[in-house]
Amino acid sequence: MPDVRLASPKGRWILLTTVLGSSMALLDSTVVNVALPRIGRDLDASLAALQWTVNAYMVTLAGLILLGGSLGDRYGRRKVFVIGVIWFAAASLMCGLAPDPNVLIIARALQGVGGALLTPGSLALIQASFHPDDRSRAVGLWSGFGGVGAAIGPFLGGWLVEGPGWRWVFLLNVPLALICVPVALRHVPESAAGPARGRFDVLGAVLGAVALALLTYALIEARSASVAVWVTAVAGVAAAVAFVHVERHRPDPMLPPDIFASRQFTAVNLVTLCVYAAFGGFFFLTALQLQVVAGYSPLAAGTALLPPTILMLLFSSRSGALADRTGPRLPLTVGPLLCAAAMLLMLRVGPDANYLTDVLPALLVMGAGMVALVAPLTATVLASVDTARAGLASGINNAAARAAGLVAVAALPLLTGMGPEAYRLPAAFNSSFDKAMPICAGVLVLASALSATLIRHRPTPDCPHPECRTHGSITTPPLETGEPGEPEPASRGPAQPPGTP
Repeated sequence: MPDVRLASPKGRWILLTTVLGSSMALLDSTVVNVALPRIGRDLDASLAALQWTVNAYMVTLAGLILLGGSLGDRYGRRKVFVIGVIWFAAASLMCGLAPDPNVLIIARALQGVGGALLTPGSLALIQASFHPDDRSRAVGLWSGFGGVGAAIGPFLGGWLVEGPGWRWVFLLNVPLALICVPVALRHVPESAAGPARGRFDVLGAVLGAVALALLTYALIEARSASVAVWVTAVAGVAAAVAFVHVERHRPDPMLPPDIFASRQFTAVNLVTLCVYAAFGGFFFLTALQLQVVAGYSPLAAGTALLPPTILMLLFSSRSGALADRTGPRLPLTVGPLLCAAAMLLMLRVGPDANYLTDVLPALLVMGAGMVALVAPLTATVLASVDTARAGLASGINNAAARAAGLVAVAALPLLTGMGPEAYRLPAAFNSSFDKAMPICAGVLVLASALSATLIRHRPTPDCPHPECRTHGSITTPPLETGEPGEPEPASRGPAQPPGTP
């Protein structure tokens, strides 16, 4: 049984290590959008290259995050976490030194692999190390500090872009890793679940990532309507079909199909896909809109995007407590509608937009909607499956949110007619932005309708509750673990949810 106490020096070192590691990945998911216009200018990149700068990272992270947690369980959580941090830092160095867009995109994909190793590993280390009496508080602190990092991200990104330059958005990860790795090796105990845990579903993970990559490529390059695009699209669909086939027939799949036998779990993941597709497109385009059209500096644009994160940090735990009393249907119905209204309010943001009257109201409404829906969404995911599968369910939901965001970033420029040079042309970008916001709002209205019709009014009794009650990420729902000591029966999928001890 884990026995480290949170108040001990060792406990504080473990918490510091896990916060530093997870913050590396979290910061990258929030600061890169702010740097995109400068990256495009300095590397002479097209809009498609900027889309890939965001999506290359998301493809590998979404495709491999479930496998990353399982690797830690088998070979040692500290070992895999440290490898992930080193890998992420090396890929970040490659990003910072990239001479052209192609190298940057490859480096971003490699960053995603590192993120898939360290993100579930940081939470698994807390669960495997802390005494049960301190575990919930440790997870809460880990989540809260991570939220603070998410809040700092856009501001820090803007400051770095204006000051030392956009390359430092990536290079900053190197000194963080130089602190994190020695502390982890010295102060964090190793833990593993042992070798008797079935085979790894490497084929499933690879097929899932390949399907995402091919379909994303087809969406980004669809303007050309070339033979290569059609071949890639067909290959992407074939990879997706092969992924489903493999998962249905493997004895130990990464994504057990029978978990979707829960109507509630399926419904909440459909809501997740809609919600985070809209969020992914919104934050990608808004960071560009504020700089390209409204004339904001990178620092001003990064600072402007802070309100939703701050509101999440302040009120997400209260929202979760309220949803425990009212049930998830109401907040999951109202929250997306508030976010949809916020996106329609963003239509006021054009040339020389005033922050207080044009930008801030939309972002405050956006933050209120996110506060209303994110915590209840996570609670509903956990409540919709057996306790032993809570960690797996959260991992699937987290991966689904990331996949939805990358598809939105790939598809919205196509749907709104953005040309390859649109981000250099304020009038053209503004016109496309005005088409994109109603599309995002419509997807959120669909999420609200799904919640109203498919989500049960009351959660099931005795269900696991979220431990990450304070959450600040605007791009993904919080990653949760299952209850310790609750192994899943071998007949129902993996022996234990990825990322749990």
